[in-house]
Amino acid sequence: MTKKKNSESRKKGKKHNKSEKQYVARGSRTEGGKSKGKHTANNARQRSQKNATAEVTCSGLTNDGKGIVQWKGKQLEVAHLMPGETAEVNISKKGRFFDTELKRVIKPSEDRANLSRSSYYEGVGCHIQHMNEHAQKRFKQKIIDELMKPFGKPEPIITMELPFYYRNKNVMTFGLNKKRQIICGLYAENTHQIIPMERSIIHDQKADEIIQTIKGMMKSFKMQPYNEDTGQGFLRHVLVRVGKKSGEIMVVLVAASPMFKGSNNFVKALRKEHPEITTILLNVNNRDTSMVLGKQEKVLFGKGTITDTLCGLKFDISAKSFYQINPVQTEKLYAKAIDMAELTGKETVVDAYCGIGTIGLIASKKAGKVIGVELNNDAVRDAIHNSKRNGVKNARFYQGDAGEFMVKMAARGEKADVVIMDPPRSGSDEAFLSSMVKLQPKRVVYVSCNPVTQARDLKYLEKNGYAVEGIQPVDMFPQTAHVEAVAKLVLKEEAGNR
Repeated sequence: MTKKKNSESRKKGKKHNKSEKQYVARGSRTEGGKSKGKHTANNARQRSQKNATAEVTCSGLTNDGKGIVQWKGKQLEVAHLMPGETAEVNISKKGRFFDTELKRVIKPSEDRANLSRSSYYEGVGCHIQHMNEHAQKRFKQKIIDELMKPFGKPEPIITMELPFYYRNKNVMTFGLNKKRQIICGLYAENTHQIIPMERSIIHDQKADEIIQTIKGMMKSFKMQPYNEDTGQGFLRHVLVRVGKKSGEIMVVLVAASPMFKGSNNFVKALRKEHPEITTILLNVNNRDTSMVLGKQEKVLFGKGTITDTLCGLKFDISAKSFYQINPVQTEKLYAKAIDMAELTGKETVVDAYCGIGTIGLIASKKAGKVIGVELNNDAVRDAIHNSKRNGVKNARFYQGDAGEFMVKMAARGEKADVVIMDPPRSGSDEAFLSSMVKLQPKRVVYVSCNPVTQARDLKYLEKNGYAVEGIQPVDMFPQTAHVEAVAKLVLKEEAGNR
């Protein structure tokens, strides 16, 4: 299995990115016990207990940053509540589940962030924005330390100096509210209900401005938002990519139909408001799907891509390219990964799940030869283009399954000194891992956006000839509960000679 580093193909994608649909929580839901009452009196009492307001004290946190409380013998989860805090919470029961909503904090923690009321509305989807930077660091470090305990003590997490407005890609969904007014925002968790929002504390500010401008233009251009239930309407989503270093901006209008009347006038009007936009595309998604981007695409203005710089190399980024969301932290993550690879200029490196070639091309500066393998053909084409653009002579990219590719390498008697792998949130699978074990690289550098599946895969590799020699967590997504980690594994016979 290889990682499809493409927003259209990664159904279990990164960071950050649950596919490309962005979901946000409204309160918390906890499963409760089934009601056993059979008599009318019991049923009446149960109905009266369906909604309640209670004063509770938080005793701990879940791995997604929700507060843990006890209420009437049940353990419930409450979003935006911290350990030690006493709070008033609204509780409602729906079937076997209890929904909770934080009403007010009575006794706040010293670790609570000092946020204005407007900041909370701008933090939709930011599960731990209510924690200050020290509390966020402790929370994420504890998660990594507990998950990686079988493999040794991880290094202190690498945090971000300015942990706001870091995302280089914003995606907003459009719809109508009950008053038939156009809204845009993010989906509530596990629903297709849009929570309206104008800006986010982690989005690029200019990207949010552009999306709001588009929302304001829709009425005058008679552009209706798409309705998933009726199949009527035009605009489904707007995706904005920003080159944080280049300043280039891409706007992608995701529509249900390729028929865009007045597109030229729309483009002119949008660029008049935002002349900093360097390219505009129309992406057509007429399928009943949870994915944002469709297969059909038309460039309305500009070259159809933007360029950005990462670790000294320039990368062309298309609408569908996978490109790390937080470039500031990505440079720290990749620097650590290259350091763990221990490259001297002679090694053969296999970059599995290579995507558009970012980490492989960065590694090529210190390696003898880099072989990138990726299942998605568009991504491979981008990787080859980026290789030529940067004048890299010692990297080759191939389309195919990385596991099968490594098995064939081993059968031909070929060797790889280092394998760098960066799978999706679901982690790798046994087919890929067993293939890599057959190739027997001296070192494996495992980059992960989900330490839970990473720990599972590390366990397999330790049972099959490898020893974990280092784990470095990186906070790629401040204000959210997500954390990234890179692990270094060494073939045990090599480790014994060190």
